[in-house]
Amino acid sequence: MRSLAGIWVLPNCSKVSSFNGRLISSSFALRFGSDSPNYVVLKSSPVAAAASVSGSGAQYSGSGGLLDVQTKQKKKKEGIAGIDQDELVEDPKLLADPDSCFCEFSGVEIHHKVYEAQLKVHETESVSSETKTVGLAMILLHGFGASVFSWKRVMKPLAEAIGSKVLAFDRPAFGLTSRGNSVRHLSSGNGESKPVNPYSMAFSVLATLYFIDFLAAEKAIIVGHSAGSLVAVESYFEAPERVAALILVAPAIFAPITTQKVVKGSQPGTNNQTEEDGSNSVDNGNPFVQFSKVLSKFARFISQAILGLVKGMAVMLNSLYKKFLSALLRSAFAMMLVRMAINKFGIAAVRNAWYDSKKVTDEDISGYTKPLRTKGWDKALVEYTAAMLTDTSSESKPPLAKRLRDIKCPGNNYEPIVFLISVEI
Repeated sequence: MRSLAGIWVLPNCSKVSSFNGRLISSSFALRFGSDSPNYVVLKSSPVAAAASVSGSGAQYSGSGGLLDVQTKQKKKKEGIAGIDQDELVEDPKLLADPDSCFCEFSGVEIHHKVYEAQLKVHETESVSSETKTVGLAMILLHGFGASVFSWKRVMKPLAEAIGSKVLAFDRPAFGLTSRGNSVRHLSSGNGESKPVNPYSMAFSVLATLYFIDFLAAEKAIIVGHSAGSLVAVESYFEAPERVAALILVAPAIFAPITTQKVVKGSQPGTNNQTEEDGSNSVDNGNPFVQFSKVLSKFARFISQAILGLVKGMAVMLNSLYKKFLSALLRSAFAMMLVRMAINKFGIAAVRNAWYDSKKVTDEDISGYTKPLRTKGWDKALVEYTAAMLTDTSSESKPPLAKRLRDIKCPGNNYEPIVFLISVEI
């Protein structure tokens, strides 16, 4: 076989075959002299050939088809927690379950589910009078990275147990609640509107109180799990008259137990005052003592001025730090880190949440990763994290560990009720 000007010349043959996916066809025959053997001159034409590649049985349109398939497979591997990020939906309602509901609150479409007790006649007669008198609506607040799906197995049993409605909703940045701008305007009682970040704690608290009204309930039992316990407690302090009881399951609240030390036999303000009066009467005539007192007051004044300056600088630095942190969290770099973290640890975190990870089903994984199919899930998660870390509303309040002691259920017929439950599923 030899080549003539880009044309392959082969000995005369009776069959035509394919070579490297290019159709080989006979063009014309040449005879070089009387004693030359017969040759068939073949040309290769770029005609699409149906060829089998690597034994896969797939058909490709030339070499471009193979590249397209490889590109698609590469993109599929680059999905987040097994979710193809090229096929995200704009409207979370497209992913809703048959029993899903949506309502608008301050421009945010909040996904929620409601279950109501449905007792039959003979079951109603057998229920004790104590259970009948519960009749209080219940609101379930999920934790970080969870959603209404987390309460799927307990909503119906809880509704039957309390004989009333049970509602769970997706807080902004989670579940199927709509993602949107980071600023909303909420109208107050006097008709004025103020901007509220939908990813902030304040918005979640107001949404919780909204759903109490949504259920047409005077007050409700609020159940919080993990980070949802923070929302439950803040909802109580916002409107304690609307909360009948708090149930906090594995609360993400750091509240160390402290005891007040009292020294027996000592009464502050009596003995010390007597000793001070006695010392003053002795030292009034000593000029060195009086000078030292003046010097001490001056030093105290200087130290207080320096301390005030340091505090002012600390406030300024804290403000600058939060602005820097907010800008950093909203950057493309932070977005990339969030996507990497969810891709690497998302499914593993779901499995680790179970005491026996073998009981985690594909349905469980699908339920927890479903929100990753909505557009803007990563940006919403970044906005939520930024809102939590840069929140300034709690700075004017006492620490939560101290405020927990102030929780009381109003009314003469109610005892203070707070359940702190730590569980492993």
